[in-house]
Amino acid sequence: MTVQSDLIARNKLFASGFEHGDMPILPKLRTVLLTCADARVDPAHVLGLDLGEVIVIRNNGGRVTHSVIKEIATLAVLATALTEGREQGFNLILMQHTQCGAQRLANPEVQFMLKNKLGIDVSEYAITDHESDLAGDIARLAAAPEIPDTIIVSAMLYDVSTGAVREISAEKSLGDWRRGEIDDKQLNLESSTQPQRKKRSTAPESPLE
Repeated sequence: MTVQSDLIARNKLFASGFEHGDMPILPKLRTVLLTCADARVDPAHVLGLDLGEVIVIRNNGGRVTHSVIKEIATLAVLATALTEGREQGFNLILMQHTQCGAQRLANPEVQFMLKNKLGIDVSEYAITDHESDLAGDIARLAAAPEIPDTIIVSAMLYDVSTGAVREISAEKSLGDWRRGEIDDKQLNLESSTQPQRKKRSTAPESPLE
């Protein structure tokens, strides 16, 4: 038996008791989950999801790439259209995991090999540090004008050795993320433009003065 024939046989068992033919298009939890394509990281098992609860997008590393930004922007437009404007956003959860193969893509030699032999730039997928990379992915979303402020963004990390998920960033609207970045930049700008006070010398006065 081939893998495909085995999967079709499993589907027959699934279809025999199928009772969800009238399931709506929009996910029940109004959530999109971006995670890795790794076979160990199946959101249905890891997060206990039921059919129709969440839209799942998977790629190498679960990273926010240019393609993902386009998909999120498109989903935002579709969600607004399907609800006739009643719903302007949804939850977007970024979930990376430990022992990820995309960590190998951070190796400059691997990047050069893939770029030289296949013409593929994998720098968008490379993982170096989960917390900083997730923060960077949120920053990418905030920098994408095609994604509306109403998208609620959060991030978490799944440990493949324990099965546990840990929150990295709490839920916050993309608008709040953007305003936070503006406030930080303004604060840095103001501090950099403040006149530097001359430090008072602590050396003892010379007896010759």
